[in-house]
Amino acid sequence: MHAVGRRYDCSDLDQRSEGLTEAAAAVRRGELVVLPTDTVYGIGADAFTPAAVTALLDAKGRGREMPPPVLVGTVRAATALVEDLGPYGQDLIDAFWPGALTLVCKANRALTWDLGETKGTVAVRMPLHPVALDLLKETGPMAVSSANRSGATPAMTAEAAQEQLGDSVAVYLDGGRTTDNTPSTILDLTTAVPRMLRRGAIPVEKLRGIIGYVATDD
Repeated sequence: MHAVGRRYDCSDLDQRSEGLTEAAAAVRRGELVVLPTDTVYGIGADAFTPAAVTALLDAKGRGREMPPPVLVGTVRAATALVEDLGPYGQDLIDAFWPGALTLVCKANRALTWDLGETKGTVAVRMPLHPVALDLLKETGPMAVSSANRSGATPAMTAEAAQEQLGDSVAVYLDGGRTTDNTPSTILDLTTAVPRMLRRGAIPVEKLRGIIGYVATDD
């Protein structure tokens, strides 16, 4: 059995390799891992193991009404999760992935998973971080939320994540301090006109430069 909450320094090649192996094994066992992303640290679980997703929400102190987004290591993995990308999804992916853009699409109805009360949608993103991408290519799609207790400050270091989440997490992948704590921009593609649900790292002007009109609340 692993040491609970083991932290691996991913700047050390040997630890990085061991950490990725341990993290992938933990995810397959239905356990939780913390990983660096291009925004803040994330807490992740196998997206297709409902008990693991429940454990993730419990670790954060969050309810099913706030389902976690899903991170993927390839565009192909993302397209398998959604009913379709709509008229704009592929152009946005080509322009901004991997990167800080989360796309909300209608979920593929053939999938047997339970992320919470999603109303038939899924929020997907491919992060621009080598450690995250290496893990995701090994595990497949992961439900990932910011690595903090609900309402607390998102963690920009593995240590900060460990202080908040402790032994609820099996493996911590330490990729150093994240450079930016601006969250990803969330864009809803399930409506006729793409709608911004959360302002974030990618400004609306850049999105409009690719797809024309984007609805915002202001």
